Amino acid sequence: MKGESAVIVQRFFYFYTMKNTFKNSNEYILLFPEEVQQKLIELREIIHAEVPGLEEYIGYQMPAFRYKGKPLVYFAAYKKHIGFYPGAEGIRVFEEDFKQKGYKFSKGAIQFPVDQDIPAELVKKIVQFRAGEIEQKNPET
Repeated sequence: MKGESAVIVQRFFYFYTMKNTFKNSNEYILLFPEEVQQKLIELREIIHAEVPGLEEYIGYQMPAFRYKGKPLVYFAAYKKHIGFYPGAEGIRVFEEDFKQKGYKFSKGAIQFPVDQDIPAELVKKIVQFRAGEIEQKNPET
């Protein structure tokens, strides 16, 4: 029964969040326990510090950031990890870093375990890379 309860809670949370549109990142962050909130705030601050003047918005029901009008990165919290979404190229370029640190990753996402520190230096490198990609594709903006 305990496992069933956990599944029910997860499904409720999934459908609750999918049916509710968050107005901003603050509303999203406040949904989580304090220790997760702290990590999300830290991640948000790292992103802003690397690329000044970013526009924050909610995309795909996650906090997201635009640079020069183009999506830069997204993040989301889950029970055991924080998902960071820098796009396929942002993953491909840093794949070896992820392997060295033992992070799970897929074509467009990386998982930072909630019981570990946010890898600030790695996040900075990824954000800088993504901003550079946008600059190359949109030099006139």
